[in-house]
Parts: sequence; structure tokens; C-alpha cells
Amino acid sequence: MHFNLNEIRQQFSALGQYHNDKPVTFFDGPGGSQVPESVLSSMTEYLGHFNANLGGHYFSSQKTTSLMQQARESAQALLNAESSGNIVFGANMTSLTFQLSRTISRDWSEGDEVIVTALDHYSNVSSWKQAAEDKGVIVHQVRVNEHDCSLDMDHLKSLLNAKTKLVAVTFASNTTGSIVDVEDVVKLAHDVGAQVYVDAVHYAPHHLVDVQKLNCDFLVCSAYKFFGPHIGIAYIAPQWLHTLNPYKVEPATNVGPGRFETGTQSFEALAGLIAAIEYLAQLGDADASLRRRLEQSYKLYNQHESKLSEYFLTRLAELEGVTLYGRTEHDSERRTPTFAITFAKHSTEYIARLLGEHNICVWNGHFYALGLVRQLNIEEQGVVRIGCMHYNSIEEIDLLFNVLEGIVRAD
Repeated sequence: MHFNLNEIRQQFSALGQYHNDKPVTFFDGPGGSQVPESVLSSMTEYLGHFNANLGGHYFSSQKTTSLMQQARESAQALLNAESSGNIVFGANMTSLTFQLSRTISRDWSEGDEVIVTALDHYSNVSSWKQAAEDKGVIVHQVRVNEHDCSLDMDHLKSLLNAKTKLVAVTFASNTTGSIVDVEDVVKLAHDVGAQVYVDAVHYAPHHLVDVQKLNCDFLVCSAYKFFGPHIGIAYIAPQWLHTLNPYKVEPATNVGPGRFETGTQSFEALAGLIAAIEYLAQLGDADASLRRRLEQSYKLYNQHESKLSEYFLTRLAELEGVTLYGRTEHDSERRTPTFAITFAKHSTEYIARLLGEHNICVWNGHFYALGLVRQLNIEEQGVVRIGCMHYNSIEEIDLLFNVLEGIVRAD
């Protein structure tokens, strides 16, 4: 087992390309990662040879049926689900969450309460607010601790009560990289009989999820954030798989995860998902189980990302007129290598545009984390978000800060 950055980077054609005769640097991973060749070829192979729907008596349909089961088993290993039957697929995390919110809220009554957080992407807020409005349910929002953009656990505890039906919480902020102690949130929520719905979209590319350890009721993520195609994945705990009453087409199966999957799935994306999870597991022992290979690989990714975070924060401390929103430590257990910053003398749009002219790809804005930017009073300008993935390098961070220093010095 070893982590060789050059070998990793060679698997991504995007990382070696030139634009306007200049190399490109991707720090936009939190918005969607680059994709290795193995994922692209698996999707092309499926579409080029086996494109069919489920349930037919011929080879390509049988291949598709097998592919879908393999995708469930791969996702089961990624999330450590009890069974492949607890894995549900959909267009993306947002679509799955809106769909599941309607199903989960069917037994809510007027006067019930739900809890969302100011740290979340609003896919895990608006869906619950709108479901609550339909049912006359009260919505509470947990504040963030402004000094480090962590979740205010004391505020959460004060909001929980016997009327709480559900807590919707992010595993890691897609804006500041702050990691939440979801295991603790689940324990607190379950103590009052509430369900917990976890958004692991930003967490999954950086840390291996374990739904059994979390003991959560629901968890969602998106493959395009962890080197795969655009497809959403939902985990539904065993106790809810058949007790929930999903909205579905009448003739569709009412058994297993298919109860929640509306219409024909993107089978080519499932082929890409299988390949993406294999990519994530590639650094593990060849003869180990997929879950074990993922555990071994993620450990190495975490070590590299901690080094990237440490170096980024060191360079950032040397830059004048910059504010960091989020934790200042580089420990990968506390934050992902995603950084939200503002500049005293320049707008976030100006910074992002100048970096873009150097083929340094970053985002600026609020990233749908409206509760966060509103509490921090930066909704209008947002932040510059710079996110590292395990395919990024120290040299790329140096290039970024060399350009930023040039901008600051030009003031």
C-alpha cells in the first residue's frame, strides 16, 4: 500500500490538459471532481455494447440487471450498509432528498417539529421546510459557531424535544469544510425518538462513510463528488425500507429499494459508479474485500489531504488582507481540505475571475449554504471557495498563492 501522486494524476486526462497554451489547475472539487479514465471507459463500454432496460430475456438486459445489482453491492461497501438492498439510486442528492422528504413526512402532523442546520447546503434544508409547510410542521434551524463555522451542538440540544420528528444535518460543510460529529447528533436525536437524515455529499470524497457506526436513518451522497458520474445514492436503514410509503408508479415493485426508484435509472452512470468505487479502493490489498480496500485507500488519501491542508493554511497565514471562514487546524478528522475565504480589498468575484484567467479553477458565491452566509452576514459577496482533492499537489497550492500574492501586491 502506498500513495503515489504521479500515478494518481496520470489516471485523469483532465489534469494534464492545456487551455490557451497554459496548464490547468482544478481547485473546484467541492463542486464536482474530475473523473478518471477507468470511469469514462466503463460508461462507454456499457452504452456501446449493453444498453437495455431491466427484466428482459436477452443478454444485454441480463447484463443491465447484473450491473444494477453490482452497483448496489459497490455502494453497500462504500457506505458499509447492512445489505445492498438498503441502497437507492436517483438523479442526484437533491432530487432524492425532495422525493424522500415527501415520503418521510407523510405521517407528520400539525404541531410536529423538524430541525435543519445553518451549516447545510439548502438541498437538505428547503426540501424539509417545504414538506413541513405542507403538513403544518414547525421548523427550527441550528446555528453555527461563527469563530470556526462548526455546528452549535448546544443549540441543537436546546431544540430537541419529544415533538421532533427528524433532524437533517450535513456530515461536512460544502463551503467551509467543517466536519460535524454526526454520531453524536444521531444519539441525541434518537433519544427523543427523531429520525436523522444525513447529507454526506461533501464528506464522502474525503472520508469513508460507515452508516452502521453512525446508526443514522438515512444518508445521501452524489457520485460526481467522488470521481464518478452524475448519480445520487441514498441509504435507507432496514427499519424504514418497507415501513415507509413512497410515491411510486402502481405496477412498479413494492419490494426492496426499487420501491423508491422512479422510472428507468441511468445504467451508464451505475457502470461509472462501480468503476469510481473501484478507483477509490485501488490502493488497498488486492486480495482484501472491497470494504477493506476502501478503508486502506482512504487512510492514505486522508494523510495526503492533511498535508495539503497544512500547507494551504501555512501559505494563507502569510497572505495579508484575507479572512478564513472555518477551522484553522489541518487535521482531516476535523475539516476537509476545502477553504472559504474573503479579501479585504477585492470582491470574491474579482478574485475568482483573475484566477480563472490563469486556468486556476475555483468558485465564488454562497454554494447554496444560505443559512451559513446569512448568519455570517456575507450573503451578498459570498466567499472564494478553494477545494483540494487527493489528486491535488503542493506545487499547485504554490501556484495558487503565487498568483494571489501578485494580486494582493498590486493593490
